[in-house]
Amino acid sequence: MMQPGEALASLKRGAVQIISEGELKEKLGLGRPLRVKLGVDPTSADIHLGHTVVLRKLRQFQDLGHQAILIIGDFTGMIGDPSGRSVTRPHLTHKEVMANAETYRDQAFKILNRGRTEIVCNGDWFRAMSYEDVIRLNSRVTLQQMLQREDFRARIDNQQAIHAHEIQYPIMQGWDSVMVKADVELGGTDQLFNILVGRDFQKEENQPQQVVMTMPLLEGLDGVKKMSKSLGNFVGVSEPAADMFGKLMSISDQLMPRYYELLLGREFPKAADPFESKKQLALEIVKTYHSEDVAQRTLVDWNARFSEKRLEDAELPMFEAKTDQIVALVVEIYSQAFSKRRSRAEASRLIKQGSVQLDGQKIIDPKTNVALKSGQILRLDKTHAVRIK
Repeated sequence: MMQPGEALASLKRGAVQIISEGELKEKLGLGRPLRVKLGVDPTSADIHLGHTVVLRKLRQFQDLGHQAILIIGDFTGMIGDPSGRSVTRPHLTHKEVMANAETYRDQAFKILNRGRTEIVCNGDWFRAMSYEDVIRLNSRVTLQQMLQREDFRARIDNQQAIHAHEIQYPIMQGWDSVMVKADVELGGTDQLFNILVGRDFQKEENQPQQVVMTMPLLEGLDGVKKMSKSLGNFVGVSEPAADMFGKLMSISDQLMPRYYELLLGREFPKAADPFESKKQLALEIVKTYHSEDVAQRTLVDWNARFSEKRLEDAELPMFEAKTDQIVALVVEIYSQAFSKRRSRAEASRLIKQGSVQLDGQKIIDPKTNVALKSGQILRLDKTHAVRIK
């Protein structure tokens, strides 16, 4: 193992907050593997790149010789974490949660070391509780504490419902930490309140308090909202390589430094060509979740289809033949074929800079009326094109 100071310097890179660095350094000096907790609620079947930010930090702890405690929220998953939510999550059955959990485990081990991962389900202890046990656990917190949460306060201000079972969630997540005797708990920045409840419970149970380490929430492909399957702005770790590569090539240049930092763990090369840097990002992500061979083949295929303009041989989304101003067509195609929002001003800018091409011919006047015909290829930018049907 590294010396405590060296390990702390390595682990703190990329983290938003550690409570506290002094406690973590002290724990790193204990000379034993730390129990590093991460709880996941399998509310869907897929892990996306947003989830990998905290999983990569957990793997870093493993590489330093520590033990990952992956808690599958088979009980909490039926309730749903209210963190950052403006409405109540829909209820899932235990069968649905456990089916999702199977795919979660497979995908998580694309990142984690199986040999240093202990997997537990929190239903193992919550189902054993009597109603009296639940009442006693609830008596340890106040309603005022729970309503300090920013997301709950926002719902109250907006006159949106907060259901009583949602208030139970931080209590249950906190109790998980007691049950697994966590030394460290990882989570996104939206998990801070829940993890602090765990520290309080551990103190009351005369356990050493866990260190809190929060990680950034990764913005989705739109560059605005956090990555989420429900918002459609995600890249799944089990997606086909070509889809993964293509989605990453669609991100804005402004988003690349963030993705380099959180997904590759290094600084964005400012002096490099942005387009080539984006291809390097996509290549490395595909290599991580597929293989080097698949990544190289995907890059070659992508270059052939887009960089070398061989779109006539490519598999492209279809768009129906119609006649309209090119600016209106571009906005509509982004929305229908790629689920992307583009304003008329953004579409006009693309057209004027020569990005939009019909069968290889640039259209530079946004007001040009275009009659699309079957078999034509309309290219919107470096990474988006459609075939007319």
